[in-house]
Amino acid sequence: QVQLVESGGGLVQAGGSLRLSCAASGLTFSNYVMAWFRQAPGKEREFVTAISRSDSSTLYRDSVKGRFTMSRDNAKSTVYLQMNSLKPTDTAVYYCAAAARLLGLSVNIRDYPYWGQGTQVTVSS
Repeated sequence: QVQLVESGGGLVQAGGSLRLSCAASGLTFSNYVMAWFRQAPGKEREFVTAISRSDSSTLYRDSVKGRFTMSRDNAKSTVYLQMNSLKPTDTAVYYCAAAARLLGLSVNIRDYPYWGQGTQVTVSS
C-alpha cells in the first residue's frame, strides 16, 4: 500500500530554516503529483505547495513564495520542502500528500487521496 513518511520537523527560531523530507513507497513515484499541506492548531488544513511529476513546475501559496522551495528526487521517491526565513505563523503540522489522477497541480485537499502522518514545525519568536 502507499506510504508517505515525513521527517525533518522541529523547533526553530524565527528567521531560521528547516528542510522537510517525505519518503514514498508502494507507488510508482514519478506518476504522482506531490504536495505539502499544513495545519495549525484550531485551523483547517491548508495548501502550501505542489510539484509536478517531472519537477518541471511548482505552485506555492502566496505567504510562502520566495521563502519555501519544493523539490523532488524521483530516483529516491522523495520530495523535499526547504523552508527559509521561517515565521511564527508557519508553525503547524506539515503533511505530505500524493495524487495520481491530477492533470495539473491542485490546491484542493480532496484531490489528494494519500497522506503522510505529518511532522511538527514550531517557529519561536
